[in-house]
Amino acid sequence: MQRPLYRLGMITPLYAAALTLVFIALSARVILYRRANQIGLGDQGDKGLLKRIRAQGNCAEYAPMGVLLMLLVELQNAQHIWLHGIGTLLLAGRLLHAVGFSARPPIMALRVWGMILTLLSFLMAIGCILLLSLSGG
Repeated sequence: MQRPLYRLGMITPLYAAALTLVFIALSARVILYRRANQIGLGDQGDKGLLKRIRAQGNCAEYAPMGVLLMLLVELQNAQHIWLHGIGTLLLAGRLLHAVGFSARPPIMALRVWGMILTLLSFLMAIGCILLLSLSGG
């Protein structure tokens, strides 16, 4: 018997893993800066550390909601194209925001586009959820 090419829950984990790698990279920047500057707790008024903490925090605030929304879409058996669209927008948005935020000086255009793409992924997921729920799947 041949295995199906697609199993439920197969697409969202790919994007969740990629977003987690982004989060790990941002976390490493915080950890390495803390070690290099011997800052154990808080930011002690260090603007370089605060900037790194906020870049990491922003990812931690937005990525989980995007993954959750994407998973809800996948649980409704949405077409793969929609899942990859949501995932690509979310991942690209988080990457652009992280690069723009982390640059010295910050690149506001990347931050803005990062947030736009992130929020578009949320809206696309919400649209899919509503359409699939109202149409009965």
